[in-house]
Amino acid sequence: MTVKKQKFFINGEWIGGKKYFDLLSPYTEEKIASIPVATNENVEKAIQSAEDASILMKQLTLLERAEILEKVVNIFNANFEDCAQILSLENAKPITSARQEIQRTIETYSFAASEAKSIAGEIIPMDAAKSGKGKFGFTKKEPVGVIAAITPFNFPFNLVAHKLGPAFAMGNTVVLKPASQTPLSAIMTAELFEKAGLPKGALNLIYGTGSPVGELLTKSEKIKMITFTGSVEVGKKIRANAGLKTVTLELGSNSAVIIDSVEDIEETARRCLEGAFGYSGQTCISVQRIYVQKELYNQFLDSIKLQSRDIKVGSPEEEETIVTSLISKKEAKRVEEWINENNSSQILVGGERENSIVEPTILTNVDASASVSCKEVFGPVVTIDQYEDLSEAISKVNNSEYGLQAGIYTTSIKQAFEAFEQLEVGGVIINDIPTFRVDQMPYGGRKNSGIGKEGIRFSMEEMSELKLGVFNLN
Repeated sequence: MTVKKQKFFINGEWIGGKKYFDLLSPYTEEKIASIPVATNENVEKAIQSAEDASILMKQLTLLERAEILEKVVNIFNANFEDCAQILSLENAKPITSARQEIQRTIETYSFAASEAKSIAGEIIPMDAAKSGKGKFGFTKKEPVGVIAAITPFNFPFNLVAHKLGPAFAMGNTVVLKPASQTPLSAIMTAELFEKAGLPKGALNLIYGTGSPVGELLTKSEKIKMITFTGSVEVGKKIRANAGLKTVTLELGSNSAVIIDSVEDIEETARRCLEGAFGYSGQTCISVQRIYVQKELYNQFLDSIKLQSRDIKVGSPEEEETIVTSLISKKEAKRVEEWINENNSSQILVGGERENSIVEPTILTNVDASASVSCKEVFGPVVTIDQYEDLSEAISKVNNSEYGLQAGIYTTSIKQAFEAFEQLEVGGVIINDIPTFRVDQMPYGGRKNSGIGKEGIRFSMEEMSELKLGVFNLN
């Protein structure tokens, strides 16, 4: 393949860099691109460009914003397979999963286009207060201004869409810093927005590490909001540096599902396998912990072990592949160490590593303090434990520093609502796995899983400021 020198996208122009790094395929370890490293000057120009463009973006009508996003949807559809291939190449996402992500990306921008036309304030009933007689109050939602968007490697098209879609729908401008391993998806996205007629400077694209690029973004007084998806450690640093900026953080999880009572144990096991091993477990809401009612435990183990044999491990280019290489050999080695960390654990399935590929692994008898249980594995590993009553299962789920999403399978409405009320998470998925997500729903966690909400309309609330107007009619 031809290895291309890529460029920054600043103020509507593609600009080369002074230094470059080699972008390697996680699966083949071959060089696939040369990526420029942003200097302080590049970052400052990107921020200034976004600030200059913020006036024009704010002045666009709701229809004009929606039309740009609708054009992006159409251009994405026209470039569907190219986008999927880029995605699979740079982060080793199995091609079938890559196509699913592109479809979700298109839906995300479509939701943003629709929501752009629905931005509205409200009338405040001023005369509900004694002194409000003869007053007319109303509100208007306005853009915050320049947003710094910092995105991870695992969903490099769709998680970028969750930043850009609501930002542009609301009339903001963006400086985007994608993960170092997945700049090609961001470059493709910028090219498509350029074709759609997004005003120059509304989107600026830079690459580099958290220090100094990330710090410059988070500390700049011209940046009014930071939206970040990534690790807890980095999220805490961002919040510490952000000052009075608005910050939304999606920081991961060790998501759990409770199997309390089911009509079809085989189907439940199948869904849990999908949630645990899809895209090699590199999903924030991947199924990492399964708690099974003791009367169902052995039957569930037998079913999930049997069905796990059908999981295809191999090249991301092959249509049937589910598990392939992790994002790096370093991460694969870490996952392997975590699997072997607890001597009391029993490996029901898998446990081996070859280069960057970790076999789909099912563990039982895992101590709650083991890394594979209490930390975010971000690999194809799931633990299974049993419990006697629902309160015990809920306690086990809540015994975590994270709280993004959880699932419960139950035939009891009463127990479903009990779990919903007591689980300390941002979302409870009933009779399905916590890995379920559609892109218009509110999405965000508690505890170390982050602050703020994604989901287009909910992100737009985060990315707007409310202004009040009052007329004195007396």
